[in-house]
Amino acid sequence: MKNTSKPTVGGVNTLCTHFGELEDAQFKGVVSPLYMSTSYAYEDVDIKRYPRYFNTPNQEALCKKIAALEHTEAALIFGSGMAATSTSLLAFLGKGDHLVISRQTYGGTQNLLQEEFGKFGIEFTFVDGTGRADYEAAIRPNTRVLFLETPSNPLLQITDLQAMAALAMERGLVTLIDNTFASPVNQNPADFGIDVIIHSATKYMGGHSDICAGAVAASSEHINRIFNLAKNLGGSLSDYTVWLLERSLKTMGLRVKAQNENALALARYLSEHTDIDRVYYPGLEEHPGHVTARAQMRGFGGMLSFELAPALDLSAFVRSLKWVRASMSLAGVESTLTAPAQTSHALISAEQRAKAGIRDGLIRFSTGIEDFEDLRADIEQALAQAKKAAKQGAVNA
Repeated sequence: MKNTSKPTVGGVNTLCTHFGELEDAQFKGVVSPLYMSTSYAYEDVDIKRYPRYFNTPNQEALCKKIAALEHTEAALIFGSGMAATSTSLLAFLGKGDHLVISRQTYGGTQNLLQEEFGKFGIEFTFVDGTGRADYEAAIRPNTRVLFLETPSNPLLQITDLQAMAALAMERGLVTLIDNTFASPVNQNPADFGIDVIIHSATKYMGGHSDICAGAVAASSEHINRIFNLAKNLGGSLSDYTVWLLERSLKTMGLRVKAQNENALALARYLSEHTDIDRVYYPGLEEHPGHVTARAQMRGFGGMLSFELAPALDLSAFVRSLKWVRASMSLAGVESTLTAPAQTSHALISAEQRAKAGIRDGLIRFSTGIEDFEDLRADIEQALAQAKKAAKQGAVNA
């Protein structure tokens, strides 16, 4: 379950490909063998293995790979990103404690706090900004955790990781971050002093829209604390999915690099388009977080958001796309888009979305690995259809 050693050499693609593998000692295959057993011997063994204890052979190997990629001592894998998030938060918060969290976080995380944390007597404060001063002003005597998300979902806001880590250290707090949008390829929060790194492994780690999983990476001390709760909550992952995720991670570096390149090209194209009202992408120099993102990220990510010009028909635009699909999730090899007000942030109120700057017409775009010119042409023809539909609607009115 725990990896207490860090690789001394190896770039991200080498780590993705080779670190944390299981050796096929019997047949010498180059792919990790899959151990499907859910029942293991308990006598005359060094480790008593049980799937809910996160220590089957495939689970242990995958955790080593994720820890290596996130530059931490240890890692755990879960059945979903929300299982990873909820277990991590509850491991460091108890009755009477307080959490400070940005309003620019995944809607499911916000919904977890609003619907469940009152039952545990845990208080929380949403902050509207992403700077140190915003978080510092919300800290109380009973604050225990700062929760970050950068780039944020869905407006791609950027938080200064080093500044937040320094604040937490001064106040004796634990920092947790949702690093899903960045992926370990683009950003390693542990290098800037962040304590606990969380992923929806469904996204860039899985990368093929066929896996549901979560991951947490941290020091051995913090992982032990999370594990002590996790083994009771039971959010473990089946070994077949573990094996699929380990396979998918082998190509993560290559996939994310291609997605970074497409997203930057797409953001530049859209930012100059007369039919696009706003573009949110930290790789653009005009993005307010660009300088910070450039300092703490190796790539700006495959996610961007944008708003069509008010006169265009959003529904017609989405329906007219041929290569790009309207889909609930993100970070697959195929380009997808979604309306956060209808999907990722549908569980929070319209008033809360407005406070977070999430307009009903916002489109969150997950860039895939297709040829950029094909993506550009698809969006261009869909914009033309959206203008045509808007004109027809005006005539009919």
